[in-house]
Amino acid sequence: MKKLIAFFEIPAADFRRAVDFYETILNVKLDVFECETEKMACFTEQGETVGAISYASDFRPSATGVLIHFYCDNLESTLQKVIEKGGSVVIPITKIEAEGKGHFCVFEDSEGNHVGLYADTMTK
Repeated sequence: MKKLIAFFEIPAADFRRAVDFYETILNVKLDVFECETEKMACFTEQGETVGAISYASDFRPSATGVLIHFYCDNLESTLQKVIEKGGSVVIPITKIEAEGKGHFCVFEDSEGNHVGLYADTMTK
């Protein structure tokens, strides 16, 4: 089965703030590329670029745009980092009502986008 998600882009109004936000809450280092008036900070997985924080004058953050979910080891501690970095909780940690499907939550990031987190199990 091929991967269902080819690539995602998260728009940023303040590029540096958004890069800091995601590097902190996901505990990753993003590769930053700047080309004239556009900027990208890339998420990589197993050496492959799977998505990016993007800045361009006509690409605006939105609470009602595309909703992506990141895998997460610990929803509670990650949500605490979200709050510490200026984000907020939109949907609290919620058990998925199908057997063995884990938990999710949705937060608003530093730019105003709504983004989800997913964990197979709850870590105490």
